[in-house]
Order: sequence, then structure tokens, then C-alpha cells
Amino acid sequence: MKIELNRIDNDFHFELKNERGHISYIDSKAAVGGHDLAPSPMEYVLMGVAGCSSIDIISILKKQRQEITDYKVSVNGIREKIEDATPFKTIEVTVFLEGDIQPEKAKRAAQLSFEKYCSVSKTLEPTATIEYKVVVNNKKV
Repeated sequence: MKIELNRIDNDFHFELKNERGHISYIDSKAAVGGHDLAPSPMEYVLMGVAGCSSIDIISILKKQRQEITDYKVSVNGIREKIEDATPFKTIEVTVFLEGDIQPEKAKRAAQLSFEKYCSVSKTLEPTATIEYKVVVNNKKV
């Protein structure tokens, strides 16, 4: 897996390209010298948690013939200052599912994702606690 980064401006706006040609952008907030034209690197980390776990959860539920009519995820990262860095201490994930879904299957799919399959979560596991909850048809499981 390889990513190439090219600087776009004289500050912190960058274009990133993967081996398959997909392009994304990164910037920083104006408060730290950027122009806030794209998500920050740390926001992309949270997006990675959301995306990776979602692929797992939906894949597991599809194999179990669960009918998902709507799917959303909310991710909140809580950071802690350690020397000069501010890594994530806790990442809180809420998975919202709607459809003809057995709540216990949704809960188990999330558990498998966060505790076994999601490579992003497993990468962060040594330094951040990932907490998750599942809501099916507006009811917490």
C-alpha cells in the first residue's frame, strides 16, 4: 500500500493519491496556519475507523441476510496531550442501523468488527480505547 503526497500551497494544503489513482486532500485549521480547505490528518483517522468498521459490519449483516435500509456512524475522538503530541485517548463510535435487522446480530457484527476484523481499529488499539455502541431502529442494543 502506497500513498503519494504533493503540496498544493505554501502552507498545509496537500493532495494525496493512492496507487489506484484516488485523490484526497488534507489541510489544517486556520488556527495552526492552514486554510481549513480539507479534513485534518486526525479527522481522517476517525474517518478510517468509521469506514473500516462499516465495511465489516455491513458485510457481516449481508451474509446473515439482514436487510439494512439506512446506515450511519458517528465517531467522536477525545485527545490527550502527551509531551508535544495530542493523540487520541478514546474514540467513541455509535453505529445507527435501520431495517429488518435482528438487534443481537447487529451487536455481534459490531463486536467482531471492532475486536477482530477492523484493521484501523486494531492499529489504534495499543494507544486509544475504542468504545462502541449500536442503535437499531432507534433502540440502543
